[in-house]
Amino acid sequence: MKPLEIVKGIYWVGAVDWNLRDFHGYATPQGSTYNAYLILDEKVTLIDTVKKEFADQLLSNVSQIIDPKKIDYVISNHTEMDHSGSLPRVMHKIGEDKPLYCSKVGQKNLSLHFQEKWNYQPVENGGVLNLGKKTLTFLETRMLHWPDSMFSYMKEEHLLFSSDAFGQHYAGPERFDDQVGEAIIPHARKYFANILLLYAPLVLQLVEKVSQVGLEIKTICPDHGIIWRQDPTKIINAYVEWSRQKPKKKAVVIYDTMWQSTQKLAEAIVDGLCQLGVEAKPMHLRASHRSDVITEILDAGAVIVGSPTLNNGLFPTVMDFLTYLKGLKPSKKIAAAFGSYGWSGEAVKLINQELEEMKFDLIDPGLRVQFVPDPQKIEAAIQLGQKIGQALQNL
Repeated sequence: MKPLEIVKGIYWVGAVDWNLRDFHGYATPQGSTYNAYLILDEKVTLIDTVKKEFADQLLSNVSQIIDPKKIDYVISNHTEMDHSGSLPRVMHKIGEDKPLYCSKVGQKNLSLHFQEKWNYQPVENGGVLNLGKKTLTFLETRMLHWPDSMFSYMKEEHLLFSSDAFGQHYAGPERFDDQVGEAIIPHARKYFANILLLYAPLVLQLVEKVSQVGLEIKTICPDHGIIWRQDPTKIINAYVEWSRQKPKKKAVVIYDTMWQSTQKLAEAIVDGLCQLGVEAKPMHLRASHRSDVITEILDAGAVIVGSPTLNNGLFPTVMDFLTYLKGLKPSKKIAAAFGSYGWSGEAVKLINQELEEMKFDLIDPGLRVQFVPDPQKIEAAIQLGQKIGQALQNL
């Protein structure tokens, strides 16, 4: 993709990764972008770079605007390799002695990544960098979503370079929210659920801090996906809503099955939930990617997990999912477990242990069924769904 002017003198010079299909365990069926930004002022400044494999595209985009050697400053808002991987090529091209601005933790990370003796300029929270006619203020945003993360804010344009916050894994010809419309929100929601859910309390603190200081934001430039220029408050308000994790009258039934016995139980539980008017989503773990399941769980009030017992333990896909879910620390959920077994039947107990460790509210000891469920066991599964549905009425 060619470079594009965002506002006068500020350009998108990043790269589109059309073929990316996995981002450390997160399914990206529509690819992603690695956004980098070039500011033309008395001091020409590059904000973030791109994944190593796209260094040529970044430098080509910059070259269409200005000789890369004329870049005076480089800013690294986030040191994860999809944004810093091209730094060695960039610094070699523009001059190893050019100032490289980052957080203090960012300096540590980059030094460990590359073992290069660059001209690091670690910045303080609230520090200001004068570019000439414009300035950048650095806002420390630790653990959104790495310890090094920071924002850069240009007050003259009311423009926020937001690192990995407010992004989406979406590759397309569009660069702006008004070009995509509402279709971008599901991508932003999935991104939040799988990248930032763990840090929801920090998101709320950050939004409160920004509102207290009266920071006006007209444009948000994240490191992935489209740029929010038409209505940036839309994504900010969405982050607040998602961070609060207010549960809906919705249940997600997540399971895997060996001989369809656990699946029959899952379908009966869904039947019981639907009888009480609950939005119920059954999700087979070999038909639904873990990152899509997490997206559905974001606003669900109930999480119900089922597994057959395999070798005295959980089915591998179920354990994989629970490990992934645990790391994201969703809150305000009620939960239950179910599963079929042949002779030992440990799965329900093991699921309960995982759900309790996540501080979910277990409302039932769980449903264990040996071999194929008979009509009485199917009815028990329906009743479990109804029990969960009744509990959701009280949320």
